[in-house]
Amino acid sequence: MSIATGPAGEPQPANASTSGGAPLLAAQKHLLGNYRQPPFVLDRGRGCELFDTEGRRYLDMAAGVAVTSLGHAHPRLVAALAEQAGRLMHVSNYFFNAENLRLAEELCAKTGFDRAFFCNSGAEANEAMLKLARRHFFNRGEAGRYRIVAFENAFHGRTLGAIALTGTPKYREGFGPSLEGVTHVPYGDVAAVRAAMGPDVAGILVEPVQGEGGVLPAPPGFLAELRRIADEHGALLLLDEVQTGIGRTGHWLGAMHDGVDGDAAALAKGLGGGFPIGALVLRERLNGALPPGSHGSTYGGNALASAAARTVLAVVEEERLCEAARARGEQLGRGLAAIAERLPNVCAGERGRGLLRGLMLAPGVDPRAALGRVRDRGVLLTLAGNNVLRFTPPLIVTEAQIEEALAEVEAALAEMPVAG
Repeated sequence: MSIATGPAGEPQPANASTSGGAPLLAAQKHLLGNYRQPPFVLDRGRGCELFDTEGRRYLDMAAGVAVTSLGHAHPRLVAALAEQAGRLMHVSNYFFNAENLRLAEELCAKTGFDRAFFCNSGAEANEAMLKLARRHFFNRGEAGRYRIVAFENAFHGRTLGAIALTGTPKYREGFGPSLEGVTHVPYGDVAAVRAAMGPDVAGILVEPVQGEGGVLPAPPGFLAELRRIADEHGALLLLDEVQTGIGRTGHWLGAMHDGVDGDAAALAKGLGGGFPIGALVLRERLNGALPPGSHGSTYGGNALASAAARTVLAVVEEERLCEAARARGEQLGRGLAAIAERLPNVCAGERGRGLLRGLMLAPGVDPRAALGRVRDRGVLLTLAGNNVLRFTPPLIVTEAQIEEALAEVEAALAEMPVAG
C-alpha cells in the first residue's frame, strides 16, 4: 500500500479516511453538485505527485484529464507565469499582444498548420471549428452545406453546440432539442461514413483516439480513409485533438501517427500545462472563413495563457517529451496488458496510444468501486466510457512511477469482488 507522509513526517496511509475539514464543508455548502469528488481536498503538487490538506500523497496518473502535461509546479512554467503576470496579463483581442503572436508562430510550426485562433477550452475550440466549417461554405455561396458527420461514442465538450457533435446520448439528455445538421455514425466504420456523405456535408469531425468514450484508438487506416472521403466530396476533415494533442500520444498531434493532415484541428488540455487555453489551428485556405465580427473570445490568447502555452511547447520539445510519451506509453501498455492477463476475472484487456491508455474492466466489475480502490492505494485515475480505467499521467512521468502505479493498481484490483 502507498504510504504518505504528513506535515510532521509521520507515516499516513493514503487510504485513511479524511473529512477534509472546513474546505469540504465549503464544497458541500457552496459548490454546484454536478461532480462526484472523493472526500479529500487536494492542496499542492510537485511533478507527478499530489498532496491533500491532510498531507497524504497521491501518485497522479490522471494529470487533470491529460492537462498537466509538465506535471505540477514545474519550475519553468511557474517562473514563466510569474514573470508574465508582472508584465502583462490581458488586453483583449482589440489589440495584439507579443506573447500571443509568438505562440501562434510556434504552435503552427509544431503542428504543421498555418493559422491559429485562441480561446479557453476544448469545447470552445470545437465550437470555433464547427463555425469555421459552416461559414467557409456559406462564404462560397453554399449556404446549404452545413452538415457535420461525427461519430458515435465521441466526446467534443459540454456546450450546447459541442454536445450536439458528441455522439453519446447521455450528454444531450435533458437539454432540449439538439443542434441540427449533425449525423452520427459508428466509429471506425468507413462504409457508414460513405453512406452518410452528401452535397450538404461541410465536414467530418473525428478524434484520433476516442478518449472520453473509452480510450479507443482509430482502427488502422481509418483516418486516411476519412481524408480520402472528405477530399472526394469536397468536405473538410476536422480533427478533435483536445485530448490527443501536444505530445499525449507520442506526437504533436494524434493524427500524425497515421500520417494524416486535417484541414483544421481543435487543441486544449495539455497546451497550457494546467493554465486554461484552447486553440483552433487551420489551413491558410480557410483563413477568410471567419471574418471580423463573426467569432471571438474575450480571454482567448491573452498574454498570460500564451506565456504558459509557449513554455509547454518549449519544454515538450527540449526535453523530448513526445519521445518519452511513446517509450513510457509502451511500458504502461505492457504493464496493463500483464495485469489483465493475471486478473482475467477483473480485467478485459488494455488499449490506447502513448500516454493515453485504458484498462478495460470485465463485465460485472463496478468501475467506480475499482476506481475507489485504486485511489485508496494512493493512485489517481479517471473513468472513461462505461468500464475503462483511464491513465493520462504527466508527460514527465518516470519509469519508476509507472511501475509504482502498476503495482498499486494490480494490488487494488486483486481485491475486487467478482460477480459469480
